[in-house]
Amino acid sequence: MTSKRFAIKTFAACAIAASTFGAFGLAQAQTKLKWAHVYETSEPFHKYSVWAGEEIKKRTNGKYEIQVFPASSLGKESDINQGLTLGTVDIILTGASFAGNTYKPLAVTYFPFIFRDSEHLLKYAKSDVFAELAKGYDEKSGNHIVALNYYGARNVTSAAAKPVAKPEDMKGLKIRVPDAPAYLAFPKSLGANPTPIAFAEVYLALQNGTVDAQENPLPTIEAKKFYEVQKNISLTGHIVDSLLTVVSGPLWQKLTPDEKKIFTEVMQEAAEKTGREIIASEVRLTEEFKKKGNNVITVDKNAFREAVLKNTKPTDQGYRQQDYDRILAIK
Repeated sequence: MTSKRFAIKTFAACAIAASTFGAFGLAQAQTKLKWAHVYETSEPFHKYSVWAGEEIKKRTNGKYEIQVFPASSLGKESDINQGLTLGTVDIILTGASFAGNTYKPLAVTYFPFIFRDSEHLLKYAKSDVFAELAKGYDEKSGNHIVALNYYGARNVTSAAAKPVAKPEDMKGLKIRVPDAPAYLAFPKSLGANPTPIAFAEVYLALQNGTVDAQENPLPTIEAKKFYEVQKNISLTGHIVDSLLTVVSGPLWQKLTPDEKKIFTEVMQEAAEKTGREIIASEVRLTEEFKKKGNNVITVDKNAFREAVLKNTKPTDQGYRQQDYDRILAIK
């Protein structure tokens, strides 16, 4: 009887140990990842980052749990780019202008009027020239570009007293641009005074008159409520902008080939969904801003393009002419 009781106790103890070890093993197997960006929770960039995180968790049977940190909650854009190297973030959405601080040729897409429209940019995302530039960044940074997201055509907004209808109107205009060199070509070539300000601080800078103007796509102007403190919206479309989905080098190296495939497929699908939603909202917002009482100005884009090219060229900005030419040639 005693030996039987001992056997039962031993079995129970083993079962508890196995259960505890199993739970520990499961906890150990799950990897929590941080995905950071600077955009609002109302924007497609956030919505589809969250969707991608949930989809990756599902497709990897819960191995990876991704928490998305929006609205500069883990730092401004330069900070989260550094975070990939420091190990404070695992995945980010960032402009090629910021990634271009590590590998400058990647930022050639910020040269004014290099893209005709959104479809031209989306074709670039699937081109050999993008693949080559992304590879150059990967090799230089140690991180990995997984997808390109359409961000929108950047347009100038300005204070009531300073409408921008023609290139000459840019002269002397104090305009906020992102804190990255790639954004300087457009305002500088037209005689404006570009002023880098962190994204989270732009609304206040416009409100208190620190700057006269800023430039961003229409969906961003809506999400950040810049239209409240800027009467004029000039449809310059001077940069057709994009965001990169970048995975840190240490994380990418840890992924199995199957996991790399899952991350790539999901993140590229998220980028496609984001882009289509942004394109649809750009069409809608032009009329909505008019209804809000903003002065929406249709400009002669060719006049702006010619004025820019008269005063600067890609090589002046440190970009490679062959990259510029190849992108222009994409049909």
